[in-house]
Amino acid sequence: MTNEVLRSILSLREQRQVGALCTIVKTSGSTPLKTGAQMVVRPDGSIAGTIGGGALEFGAISEALLSIATSKSALFEHRLTKDHDMCCGGSVSLFVEVLEISSQCYIFGAGHVGKALAHILSNLDMEVTVVDDRPNIFDGWKKDLDANSHPNFIQQLPSVVLPSLIWDSRTYAVIATHSHALDRELLRQAIRLPFRFCGMIGSKRKVLVTRTLFLERGLATEEQLDRIDMPVGIDISASSPGEIAVSIAARIIEVKNHATLTRTAAVAPRLTPDISSSINSPELKERSSADTLHRSDDIASLVHPTTSDYTHDLICAATTL
Repeated sequence: MTNEVLRSILSLREQRQVGALCTIVKTSGSTPLKTGAQMVVRPDGSIAGTIGGGALEFGAISEALLSIATSKSALFEHRLTKDHDMCCGGSVSLFVEVLEISSQCYIFGAGHVGKALAHILSNLDMEVTVVDDRPNIFDGWKKDLDANSHPNFIQQLPSVVLPSLIWDSRTYAVIATHSHALDRELLRQAIRLPFRFCGMIGSKRKVLVTRTLFLERGLATEEQLDRIDMPVGIDISASSPGEIAVSIAARIIEVKNHATLTRTAAVAPRLTPDISSSINSPELKERSSADTLHRSDDIASLVHPTTSDYTHDLICAATTL
């Protein structure tokens, strides 16, 4: 492999772009170059290296772009005189290998589930990054994880880190922090970004509260919320952190391998006009988040003395978003 070809492959990885590596694996008769010649084809059709130039190379670029589009590596046979009107007279067997981008998973929250999930996903063909700002949260991780687990650690506030991360069609994200308010803020940021999969941990009530709040506030549409896997994971009646992590990993693998993702979205009841106006009142918006608990109780008592647990949760969510 030439330095030019190697540098081009490394550049594609750094830019998170797919590409194709064309390698002559067999020749017969007279050919411009022999076995081992290589050429990288980028998504825009530009190349690095050469397999001989001319009509052969032009045909190889077309085959490489097809392989990139279908994500399928393939072996192609080229008869130089018959296929390309080249007077060399020989033949070339060309293997086109698709240079895929590795999938990346962001785990927001380094609690028990986050740690177990990072362990599972790090043993798959996936780059894992765990984000949590709590002091000493990553202490002991390297000791507890096996030799094949190498997640990246970012010890900063997840809501500050999220916008600086790379989001594309091979991005997977799991929101599982220690705070419901932080989970909702991360979801608010992520829901409009490109991703292959995004899920949020939580109970059915938490999902209902989140959906209703996001719709009432105009933070997301029904279609955008339906893209979020919440409660995240496949229903296997999981209870322990390890089992929950397995259910989430199974969902991610299902999506990654292009299996059909089926999920019945939770349907949140609508807010009554009184509750909706209380949540969106200017007085409420002006108060600081430090007084969240008292504000929640005050609003609940003003709306109705028998406010349900669900409504109380919804008001708490509204005052912390």
